[in-house]
Amino acid sequence: MAEQMAEPRTVVDDAHELISSRRVEGTPVYNRKDERLGAIHSVMIEKKSGKVAYAVLSFGGFLGMKEHVHPVPWEMLTYDVDMDAYLVDLTRDQLKNAPTLGLDEADRPRDRQYDEEVSGYYGTMPWWGL
Repeated sequence: MAEQMAEPRTVVDDAHELISSRRVEGTPVYNRKDERLGAIHSVMIEKKSGKVAYAVLSFGGFLGMKEHVHPVPWEMLTYDVDMDAYLVDLTRDQLKNAPTLGLDEADRPRDRQYDEEVSGYYGTMPWWGL
């Protein structure tokens, strides 16, 4: 009689509310239609208050070439434990038309005018006003 292999278990750590930025980076992002939009490239955090301003979402490109990223206000993302992914109420077209950065610019802070453009596009409050 052949032995049945046990299904691998996904370990979910619900013991704390915090997560390392290293574990956030690379996490897939899907829209509500279950379309994969990209992945979290990085998270921009305000140095003094610790507020997360926005996630930098990688979208498009091939093997890092011509890849562009979009800052998405952090409050728009919802973590889905079952999918082990973030969900966002955006279509591919909305994301394609959103403010963008080159991959080489993604980790450099922008000015308040750019941040206001991002929040205006998504209809959210600027991160410093939350």
